[in-house]
Amino acid sequence: MQEQLSLRLKPAEANDESIVRAYISSAAGTDLKNISGFHLIKRSIDARSRQQVWINLTVRAFIGEPFIQRKANTIQFQDVSKATHKVIIVGAGPAGLFAALKLIEKGVQPILLERGKDVRARRRDLAQLNKEGIVNPESNYCFGEGGAGTYSDGKLYTRSTKRGDINRILQLLYQFGAEESVLYDAHPHIGTNKLPQIITAMREQIRNSGGIFLFEKKVTDLILSGDIIKGVKTADGDEMVADDIILATGHSARDIFQLLYDKQVQIDAKSFALGVRIEHHQQLIDSIQYHCVLRDDALPPASYGLVEQVNNRGVFSFCMCPGGIIAPAATNPEELVVNGWSPSKRNNPYANSGMVVQVEQADAIRFFEKRKDLHEQAKLFSLGNKDQWKDSPLLLMQFQSAIEKIAFAAGGGSFVAPAQRMADFCSDKHSSGLPECSYLPGVNSASLSAVLPDFVYKSLQGGFTAFGKKMRGYYTNEAIVVATESRTSSPVRIPRDAISLAHPQFHNLYPCGEGAGYAGGIVSAAMDGERVASRIIEKEK
Repeated sequence: MQEQLSLRLKPAEANDESIVRAYISSAAGTDLKNISGFHLIKRSIDARSRQQVWINLTVRAFIGEPFIQRKANTIQFQDVSKATHKVIIVGAGPAGLFAALKLIEKGVQPILLERGKDVRARRRDLAQLNKEGIVNPESNYCFGEGGAGTYSDGKLYTRSTKRGDINRILQLLYQFGAEESVLYDAHPHIGTNKLPQIITAMREQIRNSGGIFLFEKKVTDLILSGDIIKGVKTADGDEMVADDIILATGHSARDIFQLLYDKQVQIDAKSFALGVRIEHHQQLIDSIQYHCVLRDDALPPASYGLVEQVNNRGVFSFCMCPGGIIAPAATNPEELVVNGWSPSKRNNPYANSGMVVQVEQADAIRFFEKRKDLHEQAKLFSLGNKDQWKDSPLLLMQFQSAIEKIAFAAGGGSFVAPAQRMADFCSDKHSSGLPECSYLPGVNSASLSAVLPDFVYKSLQGGFTAFGKKMRGYYTNEAIVVATESRTSSPVRIPRDAISLAHPQFHNLYPCGEGAGYAGGIVSAAMDGERVASRIIEKEK
């Protein structure tokens, strides 16, 4: 028979299959020789006790019957090379890729248009950005095959359980090459070094099934006809038509937001979060979270999640990267953005996390009213009547861009980032020297109160102080604060009907994923891509 059991083990025990079998034998009340094998169903870490870190395992034990190896629920894909129903997908990030795979599964041909390069070619552009401070606006950490997720860590955790089937997404990732652990870890992680191979396998499947996958195909215009969008125009002069259009451009495609605005396609301003990256030594985070001097080798590098209300504003950690690095995530020259990622082993000596504050439309209005010098830089008055700029759906996007320009100037150019020691940040004191930092373009000591809006800076000061009380040792001047973390989510939402998921003006335009404001990470974007594809398929039935 097969029996599902819950076990509680020490870290070294959980890593030893023979010991796990012994625990299964005891829990099942049967002789050890009757245990032919087991599948891990769920694995999580419980570090709440100061005396002992525990590993919680849920297993499916095979008792008194032959053990069967776990098999992926392999999804079969059709040949869509001659399909009559065609869908253009703008953007090959998680939303676009999973939408394409879902369409192929159901017999619809996707035409994927990616403005950037394939994962291998992207590496050269990332190296140039890290080493020479030169950004390719079409190929960077945000744009290119796989989207921002390919080179920003590969964390697969989401709270968006109502948006789709999380297990199906994890199964597909496993089918395309992810390790089996993504199926049972409570907080699954692939790693920046392994994601490119998985993304490549997805592209090959799409092409082998008759889907069309084109790189360096930047969409620059829409072909409108009444209440439908017949197709798109690309920067190289091509016109492409299809039955339906999925917009899965990611949160940084500002030119697409501007295009929609210019075409009078309804879009709305959307709040987002703005702040910094903070980096500690991983050993310190391990000691705090695991209540130890040195981390047990059987435990992974520790992570954390923090949230605090400061002056009625939420201050929270975002995209925490154990054993990771801080990376330049700009998409335009003279705009400084930082992000973080970890390799699969999470074996770098530092831990970094975004620390951000929620920004609303009213905050952007107050900022620009104080900073009249930025009106021209932010091009606010190009958005329409100069007396109506406060209501512009692009206002938060322009605010985001303005802060990134200020950060670039404060760093001194070449994507060197302005930075400050943590305690100095909280006392608004210039740091005479900075600790070592994983950010490859380098850091420059600067007062971040001159970079960040006042409400963000003061909220972070209060947040860091509070976090130091929650995690003893976290508040330290050996931690470095690096500006600016500004691409947490899209500053624009593209509206869609709650049932059909189509845009209210165009019944064949489907806003999708992070760029449309409906997702926040690899898994939630992938689920949204599948959901949109399913609606398109249902419409044709």
